[in-house]
Amino acid sequence: MNSELPSAWTAQDMTDDQSWVQHLDADAIAGFEQALRHVRGVNKPMLDMTANDFPLNDAAKKALRSAFGATQGRWGVCLLKGFPVHNWSEDDARLVYWGIGLHVGVARTQNRASDVMTSVRDVGASYKTKNGRGYNTNAKLDFHADSADVVALLTLRTARSGGESKITSSITVIEEIERRHPELLEVLRAPIHHSYQGTQAPDQPPYYQCPILGSQPTHFALRANRKNTVAAERDFPELPRLTEQQNQALDMLDQLLADPSFCYSMWLEPGDLQLLNNYVVLHSRTEFEDYEEFHLKRHLLRLWLAIPGSQPLPEEWQDYFGDVRAGSVRGGMRGQGISDEFLAYERRQADHMGMPLNINQNLQTSNNRKSA
Repeated sequence: MNSELPSAWTAQDMTDDQSWVQHLDADAIAGFEQALRHVRGVNKPMLDMTANDFPLNDAAKKALRSAFGATQGRWGVCLLKGFPVHNWSEDDARLVYWGIGLHVGVARTQNRASDVMTSVRDVGASYKTKNGRGYNTNAKLDFHADSADVVALLTLRTARSGGESKITSSITVIEEIERRHPELLEVLRAPIHHSYQGTQAPDQPPYYQCPILGSQPTHFALRANRKNTVAAERDFPELPRLTEQQNQALDMLDQLLADPSFCYSMWLEPGDLQLLNNYVVLHSRTEFEDYEEFHLKRHLLRLWLAIPGSQPLPEEWQDYFGDVRAGSVRGGMRGQGISDEFLAYERRQADHMGMPLNINQNLQTSNNRKSA
């Protein structure tokens, strides 16, 4: 685990100190290109691949260790620039990206279909509707955290206009709430319901209960996605209604997360790999206007990763994340499509990374799948 814990930052801090931006050198780029040439000949399904199928040189491995390690340190953010995506087809980019994941952690499923890699690309879907998800729309997104230790976004193409990435330190926001309205901290630490937006496993209810602000004594942790919190109240009348104080706390979160003093905006470029620690950073993006031609449309590849250097999580997040031990395999949205191939990958990759895996959860998922 990184010896330096994440700490608060402002937009000006991010501007003044760009140590969170890293660049691939020529040796590292050559390492990824060489691994791509190798993996093209492997001819395995992604879930059957291992890190040996995507062999990296020392420079490429060092670049990945540095970038993913940075997500657990001072900023909770790393922007790794220089992947030669202009040389790659979309299939090539997926192979490289999956190969990267095999060297750094365990990929988590992300949606109802239990996909382990998703395309962040507008396909005409709707965002703020029942079971709506933002990644397949062109909409402005609420600030939110994804359901994994690290969300990784590899930019292949940008939009005609818009689609600016926005990130805010949740530590900074909580410090500001404590300064202005300290009574709201206990409100944020209290259990609150959120909708799964249709991404739950067959044996799970369509909503879950999880405090926004964790109470882990040594490591800050916050997760929020107001759209899902509002959806739980809207779609499930059996759940308790949000209190006046809860709405006040959520309003203050929204206000501070978007405050230009706290929120740092960046334009992602082709070849950029943005890495965010979901427990200390919330992210969003602006609405965008895309090209008409499909091959020109804005396109990012997304992985949700559990990584071995991750922090312990609050005990009250156990039900949602499946495991709160530091460096464990946890998070993701199990969805409806968990396969034996994924379960074998999960176990094999956990062993490779030396990460604890909640075997009971793994077996339960397998049994539920077989009895469905």
